[in-house]
Amino acid sequence: MDQQIRVTAFAMNTPTHLSPGTWRHPDSQGRRYKDLSYWTDLARTLERGLFDGLFIADVLGAYDVYGGSPDAALRGGAQVPVNDPMMLVSAIAHVTEHLGIAVTGSTSYEHPYPFARRMSTLDHLTGGRVAWNVVTSYLDSAARNLGLDGQTGHDERYDIADEYLEVVYKLWEGSWEDDAVRADDIYADPAKIHPIAHDGRYFKVPGIHLCEPSPQRTPFLFQAGTSDRGKDFAALHAEAVFATAPEASRLRKQVDDIRARAAAAGRDPHAVKVFSGCTVITAETDAEARSRYDDYKSWIDSDGMLALFSGWLGFDLSPYRPDDPVHVVPNHAVQSIAESLGQGDWTVRDILEKLGLGHPPVLVGSPARVADGIQEWIAETGADGLNLGHVVTRRPTTTSPT
Repeated sequence: MDQQIRVTAFAMNTPTHLSPGTWRHPDSQGRRYKDLSYWTDLARTLERGLFDGLFIADVLGAYDVYGGSPDAALRGGAQVPVNDPMMLVSAIAHVTEHLGIAVTGSTSYEHPYPFARRMSTLDHLTGGRVAWNVVTSYLDSAARNLGLDGQTGHDERYDIADEYLEVVYKLWEGSWEDDAVRADDIYADPAKIHPIAHDGRYFKVPGIHLCEPSPQRTPFLFQAGTSDRGKDFAALHAEAVFATAPEASRLRKQVDDIRARAAAAGRDPHAVKVFSGCTVITAETDAEARSRYDDYKSWIDSDGMLALFSGWLGFDLSPYRPDDPVHVVPNHAVQSIAESLGQGDWTVRDILEKLGLGHPPVLVGSPARVADGIQEWIAETGADGLNLGHVVTRRPTTTSPT
């Protein structure tokens, strides 16, 4: 039986997501990210294209590691300015019927009690189509602007996340019984609504959940960290993992490792679906697609790109020359990206040339060639699906929802 390849679209509520500078392209609609119609048009397009979902990334700080300031990120539109992704969910749900909507939310900077209410509300409003991409955050700028001296250590952020999930599970699953809502002579039966009495190391939540049970109760859970500690967390909690790697062999190791950890945790190893990052640039012919690829590359803002990577890697790339090898410095940033680049295996030029247009694989060609490339990548990596990035968001040719 042929494998069904799941596909989500990868976006962010910002002028450009993974390819700084491309907002300047004449065909780009990226500057319309502030307009609700930009998102409803995109949602209708995805539903018409039978996408499984829209995955919206987020950060809570500016990329200020490169050169010690946010200037390069601001000039390139490198994930700044960035608006709240959760504000988009209801509108996207309103213009679609089947599209899943995954929003990123951090366990590091918001108390689980109000967050649980927000997600239950969205689950009600979407009819059970909302997903939560669980992240622990990695930018020092976010921590500083939320009153901390710096971000908490990488592994402790996951310790916090484990307890955070414990709290929201209690609120979503254990506080209200299925038949607590009567809506007859009384609305809800107090005897069937229970305080969760959580008193832990990081959180204290004694009371009841504020929302009646939503269609899913617990939203579908994505997890986007594939560090060693992140994979342990995913093995316990995630229903899907977003993973990236510059080569198929490295991604295959991640996939196999995640499944082995899920099995060790007593779960079906294939219950955790792995979505690989992927970027597609296509046109009617291979030659036209290659021309489009070359055109898009010419719009990349190099400093903006290095601002992103400095934030992800946790150290400043501004002193590096183009052919200097990137020696990863141990820190508390995105360990999975550091591991995927290795120790001195990549130069700054490699990063700009190979990763400037988004997460690999970058598939360029006619629809038939791209389809073959997708099948080959899935077969080689063992992934279940793709989180499909974009370089330039073009205006849709139709806004029909069908």
